[in-house]
Amino acid sequence: MTTSASDRSPFDFLSWDWTAPYPTQDADLLNQLNFIPGLKEILMLRQVHALEHATVWVLSNSGAAVEGAATTRDNELLGGMSTEHGFYLYGQVNATDLRRAVRTALQRITSGEWDLAVHPRCGTNLSVSMMLTAGLALGMHLLLPRGPIEQIIALGIAATAASQIAPNAGAIAQKYLTTAIPFNLAIADITFTRDVWGRPAHFVRLRWVE
Repeated sequence: MTTSASDRSPFDFLSWDWTAPYPTQDADLLNQLNFIPGLKEILMLRQVHALEHATVWVLSNSGAAVEGAATTRDNELLGGMSTEHGFYLYGQVNATDLRRAVRTALQRITSGEWDLAVHPRCGTNLSVSMMLTAGLALGMHLLLPRGPIEQIIALGIAATAASQIAPNAGAIAQKYLTTAIPFNLAIADITFTRDVWGRPAHFVRLRWVE
């Protein structure tokens, strides 16, 4: 059912998802703040990061019967690393399958499957977990008595609490900080190469489009 403008409540804006991505969000931001050095590289890195995750999801679920099926399977033999020029894809992957997966991932994530941008094995989760553990450990250290037994207990409580909170906190950090929907990316080429540590990988080179 479509609601006409006259039927809408003046308070409908309260239910609007103000955090929902839209196609020109990064381009608009870049136009408004283009005087900030390195901004374009940061924006592109966030979009590349999201496409890297989406590609790993698509490859991991390539055997799914229906395209768009829930991203519940994770192939732990696959990994990635993003740069401001594209991303490395580690693992045994056929170049043709990889090219198809990147195109599929880009189409799906920009068409509304925004959850593809978040991945449980992302390094963001590890960073968030370390920060939470350190913060909670400091808090427990200040709250509990300074005896060695109490401090060991405090550290255990902090580590346990952080391990429970970190997955959700990491996903939130990925969604709002370290990734962005790749509305401005296009595939340039895909080559087999080695990363800066000499590890073999495919490199998916991407370019920025307005």
